Amino acid sequence: MRPSELSEMLRAAGSAEPEREAEIIAERYMAVTPARFAVKDTEFEATDEALDAVRRRALGEPLQYILGTWYFMNEEYEVTPDVLIPRQDTETLVSWAIENIPRGARFADLCTGSGCVAISTLAARGDLSCVAVDLYDGALEVASRNAARCGVADRVTFVEGDVLAGEGVDGEVSVILANPPYVTADEYGALERELYFEPRHALTDGGDGLSFYRAILGKYRASVFAFEIGINQAECIERIAKEHAFTVEFIKDFSGARRVAVCRRGE
Repeated sequence: MRPSELSEMLRAAGSAEPEREAEIIAERYMAVTPARFAVKDTEFEATDEALDAVRRRALGEPLQYILGTWYFMNEEYEVTPDVLIPRQDTETLVSWAIENIPRGARFADLCTGSGCVAISTLAARGDLSCVAVDLYDGALEVASRNAARCGVADRVTFVEGDVLAGEGVDGEVSVILANPPYVTADEYGALERELYFEPRHALTDGGDGLSFYRAILGKYRASVFAFEIGINQAECIERIAKEHAFTVEFIKDFSGARRVAVCRRGE
């Protein structure tokens, strides 16, 4: 098999990035280095594992779940269907956290999922500690393994709790971070097919996409909150923040969209 043939198989399977995915699959399952893969007339054996990966992609399964791991910030994370796949958009939230959480502080990460927000923040800031909250056992198990994988398990406490009920955070925290479910019910019905492999509860609140922001600002205590938000939610978040006596600042992501809302109390 040649690189172009593997790429074409993935294109036929519906991949939006067939060349990139072909390179990843070739390296993982056929020990073909990126440099060798770049030589278009190179020949390599199509292993059963590689062909199975293509088959699963043809069914719409995300490559991240097929591989079982994915990179986010500077860390490699285990990903399973119990957790949302870490995305580059969320790096905007983590970058803000790394730069702005006070030195030596304890912070909270709500709706932690894979743990990527909390863990990558801790990995970059050895002076911090964290409590990370999620409602689902499967997610907490994955997040715990990721904390061990990334060497920060001694600085994070994982807690099962219902964020909508204000649960999970005991004691004082300086900053609360969250990447909550913010897809609306209507938007969820029109998502790309790959997204339906991810846990529904991690994507949508089943309503207007704003219920977690209302609950977090109304039920948790911190001087600063930083949220990932949907691309069209800035005005709604600003209104909710003002209703709870917060000011809000928006941070743009790599594409220029307002992706993070930083809410400060009483300023």
